Amino acid sequence: MSASDRDDGSLSRRKILECMTWVGTGILWSVAGGVPRSLGIIDEAVAKEAGGLKFLQISDSHIGFDFKTPYPNAVGTLSECVGKIKALPTKPAFMIHTGDISHLSLAAQFDDADKVIGETRLDVHYVPGEHDFVDADRKLFLERYGRGSKGAGWYSFDAGGVHFIGLVNVYDLKAGGLGNLGHEQLEWLEADVKGRSASTPIVLFAHVPLWTVYPNWGWGTDDGAQALSYLKRFGSVTVLNGHIHQVMQKVEGNVTFHTARSTAFPQPAPGSAPSPGPMKVPAEKLRSMLGIANVTYQQNQERLAIIDTPLQA
Repeated sequence: MSASDRDDGSLSRRKILECMTWVGTGILWSVAGGVPRSLGIIDEAVAKEAGGLKFLQISDSHIGFDFKTPYPNAVGTLSECVGKIKALPTKPAFMIHTGDISHLSLAAQFDDADKVIGETRLDVHYVPGEHDFVDADRKLFLERYGRGSKGAGWYSFDAGGVHFIGLVNVYDLKAGGLGNLGHEQLEWLEADVKGRSASTPIVLFAHVPLWTVYPNWGWGTDDGAQALSYLKRFGSVTVLNGHIHQVMQKVEGNVTFHTARSTAFPQPAPGSAPSPGPMKVPAEKLRSMLGIANVTYQQNQERLAIIDTPLQA
């Protein structure tokens, strides 16, 4: 994107709105030939049976959130997502959840999330959102989902020839502040990718976007650029995030950035409201804002192709 499309070091609101699209309750990803691309969940996903590694991404379930009208049931909308996942004709290899599983880090909220997500019968790889660290000791998330991880919950694993890296940029997140990885995690990341072949596809996933979406609302990570500097030599890098409850994407050099939709409620486009709180929409329009997206990433193309399909037209 040219310098004219930027405003004070971040994307201009005009370009943000051009790049932003509502998406759905989860995203089915496929990796073929070292290139990740998203297929949506269902109906397009059913029609597009591609080869290669397939995995799912969901985000921002916010179990325990109760905004009354029109969002009285975060468990219910998560269940709808899971129903679509279970309907897939081909079982994905695993699922990634990019944070804010709970709303208040209560054991009962994690229990409810685990019960619903467990119905998928998939292995799930989690990273925390800031709402998953609300408990006084900040330990419930790590006790449940952080076994074998480093520090505040970062880790990596390999699947289907792809190297996956789960990062934590919310451990000390202040309200309205940017995400932060910290020195210890950055050193670990640098060591984790050192010595790996440059042809290895890399998938990073974290809660807060690693690129600066809208700093006035804390939608970015202050040391994200440093983390990405360790990946410049790799030919294919995909960064998956949640937090902003809408899909935005960009391709910058070898890196594709993609943020996922919440399963609970939408948030406004950057700068279009006084704050990034939940959008209050008429109940009859809610399903139209909790649709699904078919997103395709083709090598040597600058933009992701996105087709939005709402749960209810």
